[in-house]
Amino acid sequence: MDISRRTLRTLGTAFAAAALLFSGCSSGPSSSAAAQPPPSVPAALKPYYEQDLRWRTCGGAGFECATLRAPLDYARPGRGRDLKLAVSRKKATGSAERLGSLLVNPGGPGGSAIGYLQSYAAIGYPQRVRDRYDMVAMDPRGVAGSEPVRCLSNRQMDTYTQTDQTPDAPAETSRLVAAYKKFARGCADRSGEILAHVSTVEAARDMDLLRAALGDRRLTYVGASYGTFLGATYADLFPSRVGRLVLDGALDPSLPSRRMNLDQTAGFETAFTAFAKDCVRRERCPLGTRSVADARDRLGAFFTRLDSHPVSTGGSRRLGEPLATTGVMAAMYDESSWPQLRTALRAALRGEGGGLLNLADLYYERDTDGSYANLMYANPAVNCLDLPAAFRTPAEVEKSLDAFEKASPAFGRALAWSALNCAYWPVPATGRPQVLDAKGAAPILVVGTTRDPATPYAWARSLARQLSSATLLTYEGDGHTAYGRGSRCIDDAINTYLVSGRPPAPQKRCR
Repeated sequence: MDISRRTLRTLGTAFAAAALLFSGCSSGPSSSAAAQPPPSVPAALKPYYEQDLRWRTCGGAGFECATLRAPLDYARPGRGRDLKLAVSRKKATGSAERLGSLLVNPGGPGGSAIGYLQSYAAIGYPQRVRDRYDMVAMDPRGVAGSEPVRCLSNRQMDTYTQTDQTPDAPAETSRLVAAYKKFARGCADRSGEILAHVSTVEAARDMDLLRAALGDRRLTYVGASYGTFLGATYADLFPSRVGRLVLDGALDPSLPSRRMNLDQTAGFETAFTAFAKDCVRRERCPLGTRSVADARDRLGAFFTRLDSHPVSTGGSRRLGEPLATTGVMAAMYDESSWPQLRTALRAALRGEGGGLLNLADLYYERDTDGSYANLMYANPAVNCLDLPAAFRTPAEVEKSLDAFEKASPAFGRALAWSALNCAYWPVPATGRPQVLDAKGAAPILVVGTTRDPATPYAWARSLARQLSSATLLTYEGDGHTAYGRGSRCIDDAINTYLVSGRPPAPQKRCR
């Protein structure tokens, strides 16, 4: 349901996250020498900065796991309870001089960094990067292996994801509001005190603890999507400790939530237009072959039919408008998902909704046994702390519907209503829109994709302007994020930066 607000990551990462290996950790600890904390660290935080990580083998293929201790509340370190944060690494494999640790985060908020590391980054990043760096990931607080936020039972989550998100009558609006309230109450009941301490600022401070525990003087980091906000926040907090930072698919931290939602809505429309242009040129396009406008109209008519007449999926759940919309939007993240979407739409138009349901389940990280990962719980938990709610009441949503539908005739109405969820959150926002700076930081590389649905290219330009040491690298293509997507130009520029520290020429563009 919550597709807007710093949406997640490429659909390819959704596939990768399903292969999470962290649960296979076994015993056999070994110690690592921790770095001395910088002089500016308060005395109450020194025990956290000076801790040793006790590594144990896990997950096979050379992976190790450890637990990092962090204060639940940085305003009261040592006086409240501590959090146990899950960390994994794979050591550098080459014989050349080791460059330190490379921390990775795939986005979300709520995506498992350890799942991303163990299923992709530590084996899929270029050899020349893996030869020089220990590949490292930490699940942020509230996510996956790091004291995950919980909100609903699996059966309740099934109901929640099928709630009508384009209400046409007061009774439907009331049901949507009730669903948001039930979700929020469930988070408060099941997650307790951690719910007030999963902000991006706190997660960035945890990253600095990890940097010190790994023995690194500076942090080297690759973050995608929301991971760019996490990395930029770190740079703003600790500019002198910035090493080589890649921020791929960048967010703009200066924007209020409503503007972010509206920009992202337009981004999904841009992605759908690219999909439709490709589709209508094909003989068997399920949305017709006349024009993009006709394809958009056919998709809208299809959603309207599903609103009152869901179709079979071959299982106990039926495909209605909410899950169909999620399935279509999930495929907008990555051009490589377009063939799967065409097949799923073709089948759904015949009354067979299993393909679109599968796309929606991948997005929601719902397993075949009906269980959900905590992605869709951590996502609003972080977002609703980081920024005040986009809308406070249904009336505010209704006043903005014209603007959202103008931004995206295909998805605007659903995305406007999805932005109401934080209005009922049980803890108040602690963050505000802000212009970051990171003055004095080493060179930072910001990457933007011109037809990115989830993090519009304008956001990358804005973030690069805010960070005084940043260089903007542009990918003129489709999809969410660029690194590892098959563009040799992008990959070479990022790999060279990570290994040599030299960013590409200012305003470099890759096709």
